Amino acid sequence: MKLNYEFVMREIAGEKFLVPIGQAASVFDGIITVNDIGAFIFESIPLCESAGEIADRIVEAYDIDRETALSDVNEFLTSLSEAGIKTE
Repeated sequence: MKLNYEFVMREIAGEKFLVPIGQAASVFDGIITVNDIGAFIFESIPLCESAGEIADRIVEAYDIDRETALSDVNEFLTSLSEAGIKTE
């Protein structure tokens, strides 16, 4: 899995956002608010090779079952792909 590095995560007043920079800023109009799990998934993408690995990391870090974690990961990854933030 790869990220489009023209999106960065920023925390402003306790809220986390994915912000386009560079060329992405001219194409993508706006920012994306993410919750703690979304931020965790975003930060895990460069460290993991699959959605399953990210789900395993979530299970270790949070009180959640693997099936729910994997479902959440897949949904978030689909959203990132549709927004052009995840490229693979």
